[in-house]
Amino acid sequence: MTISSTAAVATDRPARYAKQLASHMGRKAATEWDEEAGQGWIQFPTGKATLAAGDDVLLVALVADDAESRDRLEGVVGRHLVRFGAKDELVCSWVRTDGTQGSEQRNDADETPAETPADRPQSEER
Repeated sequence: MTISSTAAVATDRPARYAKQLASHMGRKAATEWDEEAGQGWIQFPTGKATLAAGDDVLLVALVADDAESRDRLEGVVGRHLVRFGAKDELVCSWVRTDGTQGSEQRNDADETPAETPADRPQSEER
């Protein structure tokens, strides 16, 4: 069974951020970006992100092996996008297949509401 979620990230430079995300993730995962088509993908071990540059929006669709992988991939993809687009104040809000709100990544707030323990920094034991 696959689990999915989508995000529509408002930006006046969707192709630039998609290309940057695919290029950066290509260091650890298989990726492809077609500049002419404005589309690409990132293949992770537990799922896949499909990227599509539209008019003032970057569409990201995740398909994952399970809910835990989907939650983790939302965080990974979203955090990278908002970091790359810090000057443009990008916000990545995920919507699950069933229509419920997924996690949200932004530079000025913590992820909500689907942050998983794996997404949080480990605190040192005292």
